[in-house]
Amino acid sequence: MPAGERRAAVLRRAVRVTVAASAGFYPLLYAAGLPVPALYALFAPIALGLLSPVPGSGRQRASAMLRALPPALALTALGTLLAVDTWAAVGGMLVVGFLLAFAAVGGPRPAGVAPGLQLFYILACFPPYAPDSLGERLAGLTAGLLLLAVCEVLLPDPPAASYRERLACALDEAARGTAPGGVPPERLRETGAKLRLSAVPPAERPAGAGRTDRALEQAGRTVRRLLNQLATLAEAPPAADPASAALLERVAGLCTDCARLLRTGGGPPPAGALEAAMRDFQAERVRGASGPPGERPPVAVERRRSRVLALAESARMVEVTTDIAAHGRPTAPAVPRELFWYAELSTPRLWARRVAGNVTFRSVLFQNAVRTALGLAAARAVAGSLDLAHGFWVLLAVLTLGRTTAGATWRTVRLAVAGNAAGALVAGALLIWLGPHTDAYAALLAPVMLAAFALGPLLGVAYAQGLFTLVVATAFAQIEPVTWRLSEARMIDVVTGSVIGLLCGLLAWPAGARREVRRAMAELLRSCAALVEPTARALLERPGGSRASPHTLPAAHRLRLAEAAYAQYRSESSDVPEDARTDWHATLIVSNHMLLGAHWLRRFGLRPAPGASDEDAARVAAGAAELVAEADRIASRMTGERPVPGRRTAPGAEPPTVLSVDLEVWLTSLAQQLALVESSLSPPPYGPDSRDSQDGPESRGGWDSPGGRGP
Repeated sequence: MPAGERRAAVLRRAVRVTVAASAGFYPLLYAAGLPVPALYALFAPIALGLLSPVPGSGRQRASAMLRALPPALALTALGTLLAVDTWAAVGGMLVVGFLLAFAAVGGPRPAGVAPGLQLFYILACFPPYAPDSLGERLAGLTAGLLLLAVCEVLLPDPPAASYRERLACALDEAARGTAPGGVPPERLRETGAKLRLSAVPPAERPAGAGRTDRALEQAGRTVRRLLNQLATLAEAPPAADPASAALLERVAGLCTDCARLLRTGGGPPPAGALEAAMRDFQAERVRGASGPPGERPPVAVERRRSRVLALAESARMVEVTTDIAAHGRPTAPAVPRELFWYAELSTPRLWARRVAGNVTFRSVLFQNAVRTALGLAAARAVAGSLDLAHGFWVLLAVLTLGRTTAGATWRTVRLAVAGNAAGALVAGALLIWLGPHTDAYAALLAPVMLAAFALGPLLGVAYAQGLFTLVVATAFAQIEPVTWRLSEARMIDVVTGSVIGLLCGLLAWPAGARREVRRAMAELLRSCAALVEPTARALLERPGGSRASPHTLPAAHRLRLAEAAYAQYRSESSDVPEDARTDWHATLIVSNHMLLGAHWLRRFGLRPAPGASDEDAARVAAGAAELVAEADRIASRMTGERPVPGRRTAPGAEPPTVLSVDLEVWLTSLAQQLALVESSLSPPPYGPDSRDSQDGPESRGGWDSPGGRGP
């Protein structure tokens, strides 16, 4: 987001939260004389409107807040009842903390609402134990959230383009890119890059576990692949071939129809039309390849046909994914089934798979949830055992200042403590100067809130913490008599919470997603490389031979896990330049290329020509084996293991075209991509012979299966 747009969005949010908090706090405190509902009406908009990054447009956020109201009321009631005993409150904090942090598996909206819901339990679970005040607490909380929802609708952020619209625009560009010189290759690749989830606002990311969101996410990756293939075709030497031009025209028509289907829900492409055109095209290729040597098409034409058929297969997958996205389920069989494994499963089963896939210590989401729950429970135990005044701030510090790495937490804590120290000094001086003059604090609260909520996010953690201390002082001074010692109590609580957060960061997975992304990428590369040899053997089989298709489901599963780990890693900002230069996205691309090739080549790859010898086939098979060994060696480098020395596959090496032009294009492309991956690798800062001595990246968590948020 450009700096100007970000400043405008922060200012609008500050106005919304300030207006909602003021509209609930002042009437309840001064007109109705109800301090407890006033406190909750003030706190609710701050918790869910400021401290919770709820994504989306105004109406989307308002809807999310209204849906969050019942669980917020339940958590407030639970906290009120468990405040009877410190250890009861600690046990509740452990369970609530884990469940709400783990709710990030549901996508950006549950992940955004979770911190606010945590705070509702936290505020209520501290003394005084007053179950008789539960009704007042719930009334104040309800008023605060309803007022915030109204403000979200009245002062919304500008709507962002939906992911469907982004896909439709990319498909329009792909349709134009099928014509020679229609779209420059650089522009095609740039259009594809805009479909990465990191380039999409959180509210518009297809992050759910249902069929529609999964189909949209897969469509984004497939459309990007199609755009990259069109760019590669445009950069290849020209070769006149009417058959290729006709198939490209079919691809263009399908892209246009799919774009219309995504926008309007109507006018789907003719079912099976592209598949039939691909089979006719394949028949033409087979006739040309099986003719006498003097009548076969030139090698340049054969290679172009191979590339065109490969991108047509990508377009066919776009057709399937957009069909599922538009109708909620496939209207025709979705093949290959292993790549569309979710198409026939019910929504509850898909959600169960996502949850079960994250219940493992390898999941970054699970790690974040455990770390958060342990930190909050420890903070509640310390605050209760030491009887800290306003112990709520201890847990607030753990929740808002904790990061997924020890280094990032330490940097944040240093700034937060400095900001709190400055804010405490100013707040203490203010309390001494104004004394018991409640009207002065009432006049200051709204402008101080507006300044804190607007300037804090723009100026950084130190300013945010210092200004928030002033908000706390001016608010509490109106509810009960306070002295300058309130600032002292807040300072002690924030430092206590910061220390607990630091200890959690040191003891529980201190490196964030860095270790996981290396491990997940290495396992993915090995799993997908295992498909290369059986695919090559199946393609080298003489016509009439039969071999079982490679079992691709484990590789497809590893691809999902690696994409999730990569998404989590890309949400972190690393201060280690050597680690940041590693091109994990290139690893995903080459692995995806291996996986798709195992399906595509089985269906459309040309078999060896009559002139091919067994020696040629053995040489190509040996080249495929070398490529697998190279992938294993690179995977070992990723995890810091000592790779077994071996002969490297030359990136430009090409098997004899007399065997299979499709196998030639595939293996050559894989070798080139593996060379690109290795050239970007940096030594991991850990391994059998090294220590993890560098600070890792910083994050707030992800959403998908082990590893975190989608790319």
